[in-house]
Amino acid sequence: MKKLLNIRYFLIGLAMSFFAISCVDLEEEVFSDVTADNFFQTEEEFISALGQAYSSLGGLGNHSGLWSINELASDEITISTKGGDWFDGGVLLQLHQHEFLPDNPFFNNSWNFLYGGINTCNRLIFSFESLDNPNSPAFIAELRALRALYYYWAMDAFGNIPLVTSFTETEPPGTSSRTEIYNFILSELNEIIPLLPVAKDGTTYGRMTKWAALMIRMKLYLNAEVYTGTPQWALAAADAKEIINTGPYSLMPSYRDNFLINNSGSTENIFVYPYDKVFAGGFNWVMMTLHIASQSTFNLTQQPWNGYQTVEEFYNSYIDPVKNPGVQGPVWRGLALEQSEGTIDGRLSNFLVGPQFRSDGSLLEDPGVEPFDATGRNGDPNGTPITFMPYLNEIWPQGLRQAGARIGKYEFEMGGTNNMSNDFVVFRLSDAILSLAEAEFRLGNTTEALALVNQIRERAGNLDPFTTLTEENLLAERGREMYVEMTRRQDLIRFKKYGEAWWPFQGMNRPKRVHSPGSFLELFPIPEPQRLANPKLTQNPGYN
Repeated sequence: MKKLLNIRYFLIGLAMSFFAISCVDLEEEVFSDVTADNFFQTEEEFISALGQAYSSLGGLGNHSGLWSINELASDEITISTKGGDWFDGGVLLQLHQHEFLPDNPFFNNSWNFLYGGINTCNRLIFSFESLDNPNSPAFIAELRALRALYYYWAMDAFGNIPLVTSFTETEPPGTSSRTEIYNFILSELNEIIPLLPVAKDGTTYGRMTKWAALMIRMKLYLNAEVYTGTPQWALAAADAKEIINTGPYSLMPSYRDNFLINNSGSTENIFVYPYDKVFAGGFNWVMMTLHIASQSTFNLTQQPWNGYQTVEEFYNSYIDPVKNPGVQGPVWRGLALEQSEGTIDGRLSNFLVGPQFRSDGSLLEDPGVEPFDATGRNGDPNGTPITFMPYLNEIWPQGLRQAGARIGKYEFEMGGTNNMSNDFVVFRLSDAILSLAEAEFRLGNTTEALALVNQIRERAGNLDPFTTLTEENLLAERGREMYVEMTRRQDLIRFKKYGEAWWPFQGMNRPKRVHSPGSFLELFPIPEPQRLANPKLTQNPGYN
């Protein structure tokens, strides 16, 4: 019921948005007038309008946008070129190999996603500010919090960006510095956090609350040294403690339950986007990661695209070599792990590995599998039976069709469509716990930090607690817990590990592009189409 309540008003907002865009014939007969004076009278009418701002978040769960640029540029995810599939003009290789070019369409898609959300927030804020209605201030605060989220993502990705808060401004904006954007977001959050709702119920599900806004501010402080040059560990710790100690959230007993098809009952998820396969589509991971033949595994209505894969070294980070001797074999790990019950990280539910089957239990085969030869270089050693191997032979030009552990973090629906109904998790309590652990660690409070990290390890299951905490195992634990939650690139930059010499596949079949912490590649380029449309925008250093 919680999800249905929100989708109802979300759909009203979408319908209004469509109506506003579609009605361009000024000679049409008008049967009724919907104006600020006669529409924004009840809370439900305000919420239906808010749905237009939240609907922009629907771009998070699909291919070629903000999620893709963050994940493909990290050490978590890659998309190998599989013969004639997935080369796409080299734009995917650019992202993973850190050869970013301003004309890469993924950057422009991400920019449009972010500023589309910002512009919608600005428009609704302008509309609500013109009303003499007691409901207006609360909803304006909510819109400012959502706008802060869009700006936080934009600043993290692109750094120096335009700051636009007026809906009526006609002059194209220039570029503001990353520090100026940081200060704006922080000022906004400081002002509106006391005005936001604190309840966790059907009225606030999928909407900005005090706790979601605190997560944004905590993230600002956690990355403050990267953004401004000045660390703010104590302030990050204070916000994390407020979320953990006074917020209405608790860790779910099972990690997996946060990502089920019906995950609206999670006690851990702080802010989500409520996807629905019928009413709010766009969550396409089932298409993006599964093999073409996996259609028969889940009786899907469409064939998947056989694209996104996990980097082998990242998958291996879940495996304890002490408890699992010999598991680090040269080809794949699926069966070996299944035979080691009680000795594996419970968060391996993040992945699909091993033999794949049809829905009737029969073995799934791939007649197009690459033939294996004695050298082990030119084909799939598992043959035609589909076996998702963590092993990646290469990402270009002949990546194996079955290579790479597939993204299994969110439950796939039997008989599902190309759109998933799982609610997309933006912020989770476990992130706040690990962020507090890191802030305490940076402040020298290692005992407190160790206890917090071990709380997350204990929930994962089958893991011994850490006896000491280091930067290395803290970063690794964040990676295992937060896989594909759009945090890894940011974490690698903050831990000064982004683009190091060990970067998997960074230079496969090409000269390696290794860069040091602080490289210009820690920011994505301002998209070329945006600079052509607005000459006032300044390109980030290194991309001119």
